[in-house]
Amino acid sequence: MLPRPPYVPPKVLKIVELLEAGGATEVLIVGGFVRDALLGVASKDVDVEVYGLSYSQIRDILAPSFHVDLVGQSFGVMKVGRDVDVALPRRESKNGVGHKGFSVETNPDITPREAFGRRDFTVNAIGMRRDGSLCDPFDGVGDLKRQILRAPGPAFKDDPLRVLRGMQFAARFGFQMDAQTIQYCREVFDEFETLSPERIYGEWEKWALKSLYPDKGLDVLRETGWLDAFPELKALVGCAQNPKWHPEGDVWTHTKAVCREAAQAVRAFEPKLTGEERAAVLFAALAHDFGKPEASFVDENGDIRSPGHAKVSAPLARAFLERMRAPLKLTETVEKLVGEHMATSAEPSLRAVRRLAKRLEPANVRLWALLCRSDALGCAAPARHETTAEYAVAAEAEFAAEPTLSASLNSPRPSKPEPSPSDATASARQNREIRFKADVWLDLADRMGIDDEGPKSLVQGRDLIPLGVKPGPAMGEILRAAFEAQLDGEFATLEDGVRWIRERGLVDGDR
Repeated sequence: MLPRPPYVPPKVLKIVELLEAGGATEVLIVGGFVRDALLGVASKDVDVEVYGLSYSQIRDILAPSFHVDLVGQSFGVMKVGRDVDVALPRRESKNGVGHKGFSVETNPDITPREAFGRRDFTVNAIGMRRDGSLCDPFDGVGDLKRQILRAPGPAFKDDPLRVLRGMQFAARFGFQMDAQTIQYCREVFDEFETLSPERIYGEWEKWALKSLYPDKGLDVLRETGWLDAFPELKALVGCAQNPKWHPEGDVWTHTKAVCREAAQAVRAFEPKLTGEERAAVLFAALAHDFGKPEASFVDENGDIRSPGHAKVSAPLARAFLERMRAPLKLTETVEKLVGEHMATSAEPSLRAVRRLAKRLEPANVRLWALLCRSDALGCAAPARHETTAEYAVAAEAEFAAEPTLSASLNSPRPSKPEPSPSDATASARQNREIRFKADVWLDLADRMGIDDEGPKSLVQGRDLIPLGVKPGPAMGEILRAAFEAQLDGEFATLEDGVRWIRERGLVDGDR
């Protein structure tokens, strides 16, 4: 049972009322706003489709009451304020290949059924009138209930980008694609190369930012044959793993599970994550084992091993995102997270945690821990990722042995709110109940104040000038040596850092 027709902002109702009074034969609120509202999902932007009026008539009716921007005139679209698009119905004719290979004809006399028949999926081909009644010529409401992505007709094939749109819709809503639409997707695979990298990334970004079921989106890629467009992903299918550690199956199965856990984890921690950080965790979950097909082999005992696969995966993750021209910082963050996702195989120490935090930049230990937890929960046998009482003994001993260090590291820091239990999924709750090895590293990083960013050099160039060191290559060498010593835990304050420099004879102590 879907919710009753949704609340519509007064501004939108006023727009519809003015257009109806101005002679429109039909004014429909359309697209994602109606779909999301029927699903009980909040939506900000609203699209309105107007029948029976020309573009100029619509402009003249709305301009006295609203700011009207004619940004999309060639497509029969105008923006009213910042969040409402008002458009004429249009007829599109295929005249080439690719996302832009069609001509557009706006026509106020087109019927809603014809206009809606050009939309991507029936769930987006639902219109709502001012009185709350629905115009639903292709049973989009029924498909919402059935959780099906279905194309209204063969016009779906005019725009190959719709395949990737279906991928991210499946990931967002947990829907499956019907057999006929899967066939349409297969028929336009050859047009993948005509899509711009930016448009491809735009759909993947929505997959990363909005999905609750990212694995469902990956299923769509495989079912439609579009997995072939992403060779790093295709290589995961059938890549066997050691059943002792991965009884869930091949790397593809594991990757889908890790992505699902990552989506649940970032949702639980959403108040503490930016959109870019959420995307980084999801893309890192997707790419964390890209290197396993290359790194895996069967040893002399018949066991499958994948030594060094994290380091092999990192450049493949970078290449995957660079082909789509993803933002540089995001690409670098994902590369670092992927390359370090096996760091918990070593025992933590204060030195190791500092070094990890530095290596991770521009990522951080908090994002890394989310990835590691997701990786652990994506295994059907996560026990090897769980910590033991002995795991952090060395680091705790360091705290106890150095009173000055212990005091400085345990000084009060601003509290960080925990995610609301109501926002946490079952797996995220399990994530907090089970203490994984990554949690030990995160706890140590938090106590040192380097969980959200890497350690910064205590000694700066300005501290060397009074010692007679002039800016230049020699100063740079001294600062690098001091920072390495700081990471190794040889000092924890500026004063001790300057003393360390003097004692090593790196400057003239009498100056």
